[in-house]
This record gives sequence, structure tokens and C-alpha cells, in this order.
Amino acid sequence: MELDAGINTLRSSSMSTHVNKVHHVTTLTKVAEDLGEDEDWLWDIANEMEIEDGVNWVYGVGEDGVKAFTDLGIENPIELIRFYKENIGLLKR
Repeated sequence: MELDAGINTLRSSSMSTHVNKVHHVTTLTKVAEDLGEDEDWLWDIANEMEIEDGVNWVYGVGEDGVKAFTDLGIENPIELIRFYKENIGLLKR
């Protein structure tokens, strides 16, 4: 009974927590390949992105880490690619 009272108190509080709903990411290398773009050029574009834009670092054993995108995050470099292709002088390929 005492435990139930504590849980109900927590549920009714105005405090909320962030729940990460990302269940997978796609590496920058794979996104570049899928889009037919140069990986280094996409890397330069993705450097403008923040975590809120759906870009993350993924670390593995013995690796420095790789840049990866959430599903929603892949839309952002697509838009940036389109922008830079329309404005060629802003970012060199």
C-alpha cells in the first residue's frame, strides 16, 4: 500500500522526463551512399546540424565514433543538400 501511494504521487506531479524514442540510426556513410553524395561533402553539411536536428555520435569498440542520423534527422541533410546545390558558392564540394 505504501509503495502504491508513492507511485501515485509521482504520477500526479507536474514533473516530466524526456523519453528517447529513437530505436535506430543510420550512419553518415550509409546516408551518403543512399543519396549518391560524397561522404566528405555530406560530413561538411552535417557539421551544421545539432542533436535537435536528428544527428548523433555513435561509438563502438575501438572506434573513434561515427556520425549518424535518426529517421527524422535524415530529412535535414536532404534539405541542406538541396540548399547548397542551389547556392553552389556557399559550400565547396
